[in-house]
Amino acid sequence: MRPDWDDIRVFLALARGESLGRAGRALRLDPATVSRRVTRLEEALAQRLFARTPQGYALTDAGQRLLPHAGAVEEAVTAGIEDIRGAEGRITGSVRIGAPDGCANYLLPQVVAAICDENPGLEVQIVALPRVFNLSRREADMAIAVSRPETGRLTVQKITDYRLHLAAARAYLARHDPIASREDLRGHRVVGYIPDMIFDRELDYLGEIGAEAVPLASNSVSVQLNWVRQGAGIAIVHDFALPSAPELVRVLPGEISLRRSFWLIRHAADRRLERLNRFAEALTGGIRREVARLESLT
Repeated sequence: MRPDWDDIRVFLALARGESLGRAGRALRLDPATVSRRVTRLEEALAQRLFARTPQGYALTDAGQRLLPHAGAVEEAVTAGIEDIRGAEGRITGSVRIGAPDGCANYLLPQVVAAICDENPGLEVQIVALPRVFNLSRREADMAIAVSRPETGRLTVQKITDYRLHLAAARAYLARHDPIASREDLRGHRVVGYIPDMIFDRELDYLGEIGAEAVPLASNSVSVQLNWVRQGAGIAIVHDFALPSAPELVRVLPGEISLRRSFWLIRHAADRRLERLNRFAEALTGGIRREVARLESLT
C-alpha cells in the first residue's frame, strides 16, 4: 500500500499539534478521522510514527525521520499553489499572525483591515497572546516579536522602533501629590506585568522606572491600560496606545522614555512563497506608518 498525500498532511498536523483534537481543529476533521488516517499511514510505511504519552502524541524515531521530508513536500505543494495564485496580482488565502497583545490590540486591527480592503480574497487571523510563538509547530504563518530570536530556521526583519512612557490618568494625578522626579514615584501604585510571567526581557520595565513591586499586575497590556484609565495607578504605556486613551497623560517624559522594536519572524522556507512575501511587505509597511501616525498624535 502506497502512502496517501492526504495522510502525510494529517501526519504533519498531529506532529505539530501533539494531540488529535488540535490536529483535527487545524484540518477541520474529527479526532477519530485523524487517528484513522495516521494509522493508515503507519500501516503503509510499516512503521510506528507516534508514541502516546501523558502529554500527547510524540514522534518516534521513524516519525522524526519522516518529518523534514513531509514538510518539504508541503512546502513544494504550497509554493506551486502560491505561484498560480500570484499571477492574479492580489493576496489571497488565509494568513495567521501571532503578536503580543499591545501590537495586536492597538496596531494590527487597522493595518490588517486596510490590507484586506485592497485584497478582498484575503483572510487574516490575529492570535494575540503574551508569549513567544512557536513557528516550527505552525502556530502562525508569521509572528511579531519585541526581541530578535537568536536560534531556529527563521528569517527576521526589523519592522520599526516604538516608544513607551510612564503615564497616568488625570483623575489619578489630581488625587495625589505632584510627581516632579523619580523620587516622587515612591508610594504610588504601579501597574505592570506579572513578574514571573514576563515572556521577553524587553518587557521588564521595572528597573528602568525604579519600581520595586507591582501591586496591580497582569500579563495583558490591555488590562494594564484599562487599570490606568480607571485611575488605579501609573504604568509604562505604549505611545501608540495613548491616542486611544485621551484621559491619560505622560509622567516625567523627560526622565523616563523607553524605546523598543518590533520584529517580523517567518519560517525560512516561506521566503519562496510570493503570497506571504507580499503580505509581509504590506504588513511591515503598514505597521511602520501606523506607529509613526499614532506617535505623532501624542
